[in-house]
Amino acid sequence: MKKLLHGISGYLRHTDIFLYLTCMAVTGVGIAALCALANTGYIDTAPGIPFRTALVQLAAAGAGLVGAIILSKIDYHIIGKLWKLHLPLCILLVLLTFIFGEGVGEADDVAWLRLFGGMTLQPTEVLKISFIITFAYHLWKVGPHLNELRHVFFLLLHAGTLILLVHEQGDDGTALIFLLICVSMMFVAGFSWWYIAASGLLVAAAAPVIWLYVMNNDQRGRILALYTQGEAAAAYESFLFQQNRGLIAIGSGQVLGVGLFSGEHSYVPAMRNDFIFSFIGEALGFVGCCGVLLLLGGICIKVLWISHLALDDFGRYICVGVFSMLSFQIIINVGMNLKLLPVVGVTLPFLSAGGTSVMAVWLGIGLVLSVYMHSRKNLFLD
Repeated sequence: MKKLLHGISGYLRHTDIFLYLTCMAVTGVGIAALCALANTGYIDTAPGIPFRTALVQLAAAGAGLVGAIILSKIDYHIIGKLWKLHLPLCILLVLLTFIFGEGVGEADDVAWLRLFGGMTLQPTEVLKISFIITFAYHLWKVGPHLNELRHVFFLLLHAGTLILLVHEQGDDGTALIFLLICVSMMFVAGFSWWYIAASGLLVAAAAPVIWLYVMNNDQRGRILALYTQGEAAAAYESFLFQQNRGLIAIGSGQVLGVGLFSGEHSYVPAMRNDFIFSFIGEALGFVGCCGVLLLLGGICIKVLWISHLALDDFGRYICVGVFSMLSFQIIINVGMNLKLLPVVGVTLPFLSAGGTSVMAVWLGIGLVLSVYMHSRKNLFLD
């Protein structure tokens, strides 16, 4: 018992308690919101298990927390060297969704694998974490030769293959997050401004092709619905139903909200996952929304701060990758809920229902804590 307490004490001295507590607080808010949603009857329940979604979220968050603790104890250099194990496995799981994939809830894509006991796994969420590790490792190995043409080609091939795989699966929201993680990490690594300018021109040139031949009618409709004015806007009104309902819910919360378990909640499609922020806005009001955003912002800032403590660029790139994943998902999800951005199917970290999603976010935090616990700050601690 004494050894166990000593081990726990030693771990707490070396880790970042603030990051743990902040992540736990946001996760707790998400679980409470899912319990409240179950009370409204707006989300699915199982016979005898009225809070099934919340219980699954709690179990997944617990598993993610344990995974984060384990990852934080392992030197991130070892994790990087194991890329030949986890990357092919994650890719295989994604490929299996093309054969055995299923849809879940309101999602249009078949991005889940059915497991035992009615549980499901979303492989792209796990692939996201593997991508951050492997791309950071790739950038670190390339080092000062980043802007040599052959290295640029292989880096883009590395990222592009995974982005295309996720796109072909139908999960364009996650594919967008992959792209933004890639761009952020390459920018921090020192990608040449000439390449950035050339990439901008290529994107501008390819935009009409993407609009006409890559995006489907639903995706184009969601964008046009937000930015079309006048009489022509009526043609796209159906695309705004979900966001309009979300705004009504947020507005109904006013300053302090109607309460989590008041039962006076508006119905919003996908309110347990992509639109959980609208439920929080109605239940906890403007104050609750600000509190949640402050907690999420605190997590992002802390992750970015840890990147400056890293022993090397590999650790720094890992932190930047996790920061990009969290911050872009927050910006896009809240933008969707506030009708500022089109709906693209991106979850709100720690809060949206989804076992694999919350577990993957916690694993990302574990990677950051691995960098922290093997950083300069901890070099001379016992």
